[in-house]
Amino acid sequence: MINEELRDAVVTRVLPGVRTPAQYTGGELNSVVTDHRTTRGKVCLAFPDTYGLGMSHHGLQVLYSLMNAEGWSCERVFTPLPDFEAALRREQLPLYSLETFTPLREFDVLGFSLQYEICYANLLTMLDLGGIALHAEDRGPDDTLVIAGGPGAQNPELLAPYVDLFVIGDGEPSLPEVCRMWTELRGRALSREEKLARLAGAVDWAYVPRFYEPLYNEAGDIIEIRRLRDDVPESIRPCTIRDLDSIPLPTRPIVPFVETAHDRIAIEIMRGCPWLCRFCQSTVIKRPLRHRTVETIVQAALESYKATGYDEISLLSLSTSDYPDFEALVTRMSEVFSPLGVKISLPSLRITETLKKIPALLAEGRRSGLTLAPEVARDDMRDQIRKPIDNKDLYEGCAEAFRRGWRKVKLYFMCGLPGERQVDLDGIVEMAETIARIGKETTGRYAEVTASVSNFVPKPHTAYQWNGMKPRAYFQWAHKYLRSRVKLRAVTVKCHDIERSMLEGVLTRGDRRVSAVLEEAWRRGARLDAWSEHFNPNLWWETFADLGVDVPFFSQRERPVDEILPWDHIRIRFGREFLAKEQNRASVLLEAMAGAK
Repeated sequence: MINEELRDAVVTRVLPGVRTPAQYTGGELNSVVTDHRTTRGKVCLAFPDTYGLGMSHHGLQVLYSLMNAEGWSCERVFTPLPDFEAALRREQLPLYSLETFTPLREFDVLGFSLQYEICYANLLTMLDLGGIALHAEDRGPDDTLVIAGGPGAQNPELLAPYVDLFVIGDGEPSLPEVCRMWTELRGRALSREEKLARLAGAVDWAYVPRFYEPLYNEAGDIIEIRRLRDDVPESIRPCTIRDLDSIPLPTRPIVPFVETAHDRIAIEIMRGCPWLCRFCQSTVIKRPLRHRTVETIVQAALESYKATGYDEISLLSLSTSDYPDFEALVTRMSEVFSPLGVKISLPSLRITETLKKIPALLAEGRRSGLTLAPEVARDDMRDQIRKPIDNKDLYEGCAEAFRRGWRKVKLYFMCGLPGERQVDLDGIVEMAETIARIGKETTGRYAEVTASVSNFVPKPHTAYQWNGMKPRAYFQWAHKYLRSRVKLRAVTVKCHDIERSMLEGVLTRGDRRVSAVLEEAWRRGARLDAWSEHFNPNLWWETFADLGVDVPFFSQRERPVDEILPWDHIRIRFGREFLAKEQNRASVLLEAMAGAK
């Protein structure tokens, strides 16, 4: 079922003139090509970023494997680089799926995985290049259904004009159900609106923006999110897998032709997190805590290794060392894979007493550095953000790693948190330099320590969703101050781009009034904003000014706890009341911190 005419046109007229053409050809090991006439329907998984990043996303591999196993023609598409986009437009060729070179407009369902708000403009690029009407209201009864899910869909309002339906929660049960319902409705003598209403009314986790209308007061605050039909839910609740172990892991993941961000096997061992950090959106939206058994993980990893030949396996979760049978799992993985020369990677480790045991469990891990996320360095700030860790565990864990051959440590911190003080910034540098000195005490050489500092963006569905983001000038001062405090050459402070963080702040917290800015910035050339070589911040700020949209109103304004937020009709497991209590508790701790200066 390969569209040979389009494939030949791309291969002969486009690929010879673009960089890294192998990312646009398909045909990789373990990719699946089906006959569209013999399957349940056609669905294309769209990742609104580059192939190199999208092929490293575990969720895409999970859904791809699941949908193809359940009898669908499930294919892939990624955001093209500017040279490829320009070539497609010049040759008047559509964006297509990698498996069969099928134009996006010919799929029953196009499903976007929204991992990062900065990538929203890429969604518009892909719709436009794929021949799909940009605005949902302009699509016909049987045109491709455009859906979206993932962390970037937790505030769906900014993309409301462009997405037909948002799936909230776990994708494994919801994506097949949406595809089934939509394909059964296609061809019936019903309007698109009626089809969408039937779909939204059948479940409580599908949000169709056209059936809801935000109302504002003169100050610009939302006073109501009005439901326009009685046959759709008043509020949307997440679709939730109860038994994660029953969901098959992909054991034949696609092996890319070109280098990607993570060239390795990824195995999700646990979903959710036992901790309730106030800044963290993932721990809120991925509740409840669920995990797979040791044997399920080991067997899936072994099958994946045999099907790919990768020499590294990454055990994924929000907090890998909090997996209930962590020591047993790592021991078993080492027993099975060390003789094969396969390294086990643990990318997300909680700083607890367990940290001291990890170097001994991972003899092969010495080829890479230790990556840890203390977030902040002082105990009172940890209480405020609700991330209880002990510096003693951190330092002892690093010392043990150095004794066993590790030489590098990467630490993730945040700056710009509510109530942040100069001493909190001092603590970041002090912690990094302390670890470097522990390396010298242990091995005779300073350890290489990188402190990666991100700019805090308050996210929807967190206890800090009412807080404002710090202004640009604060981050400029904080970054300069942090770098000035470093005394050891072995310590490096790397700070995230301020302009991109400022844009993230308004895109993650904006509502439908910001949609016009997104579209206009895209029309002016905004592309691949997550990549420094493509990001043009001035284009965005000029567009905001030209359209009269007040950026600080959305991103930097402190909001009262009783204010209706753009995402309030998207419910979370513990509810808004829980978040409000956590906000109030954090405020009490902030007052205590201020009083203790």
